Amino acid sequence: MTGSTSRPPSAGAHGLLKIGEVAEQVDLSLRTIRFYEEEGLVVPESRTPGGFRLYSLTAVNRLELIKRMKPLGFTVEEMVEVLTTLDIVEDATLDQQARSGLAHQLDAHRERVETKAADLQAKAARGRELGRHLRGVAVLHR
Repeated sequence: MTGSTSRPPSAGAHGLLKIGEVAEQVDLSLRTIRFYEEEGLVVPESRTPGGFRLYSLTAVNRLELIKRMKPLGFTVEEMVEVLTTLDIVEDATLDQQARSGLAHQLDAHRERVETKAADLQAKAARGRELGRHLRGVAVLHR
């Protein structure tokens, strides 16, 4: 689901990871993970007797998805929409009509992703063009 190239999590008891292990796994700061928790994007599975957050592989996968959405400029609200749709589509009790509606929502999310990715590609092209221009100016003035 994540498509991440990082190493697999070394889950502790019951397959749960402490927040520090999750942070290392997904390459996010503890502060960022806590922020996403406060915003309702990810929820710890439980806590240790000492109060440390414990996360499941599902939470790790959600954080990987969030990491993919963030550079595309998704707002927290947009991330919530996407993640909620993905959560609902996993419900095995959904009838065909509900699944069809979710398919439309997923198409809308996909289109938004593709639009945002195209915008980033256009910005990158403009950045490369500016870099070439500056390189040319620098060569003229050496």
